[in-house]
Amino acid sequence: MPARASLWRTKPIEDVDDEGGLKRALGPLALVALGIGCTIGAGLFSLTGIAASENAGPAVMLSYLIAGIGCGFAGLCYSELSSMIPVAGSAYTYAYTALGEFVAWIIGWDLVLEYAVAAAAVAVSWSRYMTKLLSECGIFLPPRLCAAPSETLTLADGSTVHGLINLPAIFITIAVSLLLIRGITESARVNNIIVAIKIAVIVAVVAVGAFYIKASNYTPFIPPNTGTFGQFGFSGVMRAAGTIFFAYVGFDAVSTAAQEAKNPKRDMPIGILGSLFVCSLAYVVFAGTLVGMLNYRQMLNDPAPVATALAQTAYPWLKIAVNIGILCGFTSVLLVLLLGQSRVFYAMARDGLLPEFFCHTHSRWQTPWRSNLFFMVIVSVMAGFLPISELGHMTSIGTLLAFIIVCAGVLVLRRTKPDAPRGFVVPLGPVVPVLGVLSCAAIMASLDGLTWIRLVVWLLIGLAVYFGYGRHHSRVQSGRPPRTA
Repeated sequence: MPARASLWRTKPIEDVDDEGGLKRALGPLALVALGIGCTIGAGLFSLTGIAASENAGPAVMLSYLIAGIGCGFAGLCYSELSSMIPVAGSAYTYAYTALGEFVAWIIGWDLVLEYAVAAAAVAVSWSRYMTKLLSECGIFLPPRLCAAPSETLTLADGSTVHGLINLPAIFITIAVSLLLIRGITESARVNNIIVAIKIAVIVAVVAVGAFYIKASNYTPFIPPNTGTFGQFGFSGVMRAAGTIFFAYVGFDAVSTAAQEAKNPKRDMPIGILGSLFVCSLAYVVFAGTLVGMLNYRQMLNDPAPVATALAQTAYPWLKIAVNIGILCGFTSVLLVLLLGQSRVFYAMARDGLLPEFFCHTHSRWQTPWRSNLFFMVIVSVMAGFLPISELGHMTSIGTLLAFIIVCAGVLVLRRTKPDAPRGFVVPLGPVVPVLGVLSCAAIMASLDGLTWIRLVVWLLIGLAVYFGYGRHHSRVQSGRPPRTA
């Protein structure tokens, strides 16, 4: 086969069916909990304030709805592909079977950016809420050791300094990584407990906050555009949708655990669509409550708008309870993101596109522990030295690109593998996948130019790695079977 044509060689579905190495221990409820655990977190409790104050105003509710619709199309496509190809790797593996190795590498490399940066953003949010909770209990951590070097801090005496390193963010990243190394069963149990606490927190905030909503805070619902694209007006609503798209990365992470599901052909669609529905509803209701309690202008540069809104209520104990719940929520998000990251690298290494080091599983715990350790270091460095606003924008564009490729993969496999068994079939023929591509592309186009530059640079680095190593060690190209764990 000519060298150019080999770039598009696909991986036969029968070659990826039920590849061993990881422990199958997750049922449908555990998968739904994984999706909720990953989806509800930083986007809801931190990025809502950023998107409302900088882009959409009260119409951030509409931004969540638009992002949720785009995710709904993509979620249906993920469900079909995960029921066809029930193994680790998520969009990377789906692209390999539908669009070929070159596209698979691009999306796999993109997922590296998506999960790693998202995990770092969540760790930074966890750090901010933990610092605030400790201060309310009379424990004050050194401010410069809880912020990135680029962040400007105002001290108690009115002076300003720059941060040095975000140590709490590094701590939680290491703690969660060690839990994941210990095993998927233990990790799922911890996640289930955390999700229950997080849902209870959301219900409590909405129930109490409903009595403190001011109708004037919803006016104007869509603030007039300032003259700059993305700063309020309809373009601001779309820019906000692109920014908070990061908040919907959860169901994508569920698909990375397909190889650890007990009955993936049945349970994966339940996990993906079930968690997406619950989270979309929670986002719209919660965001509506928050912007009703606190004017969007007051959220500008506020890293913890939920805590600020609750401070005006007559229930001071609720603010502390909410901070604890939020910390639990961030922890579950971080857990699922780091889980997904290691599984993508595991799948790529089994195919030979990355060094064998990353597909080695622990003899006792059956987890890709080396990948976990590798990303523990990478995410810790990012969380310790980068601010959350930059991390959130970088993650959104990676998520959108992954969704577009998955939707396209459904269209291709419908033509090339029409008779392949499908545990779930996307309704309305090609309509949903096409709408998924178009809606995600529209949101992607609304992101700022600097975010696009970062993505292009990252992909160029990925191409260098692929042509320098991956292409020459590809097991699909050589006809060799996947590496054993």
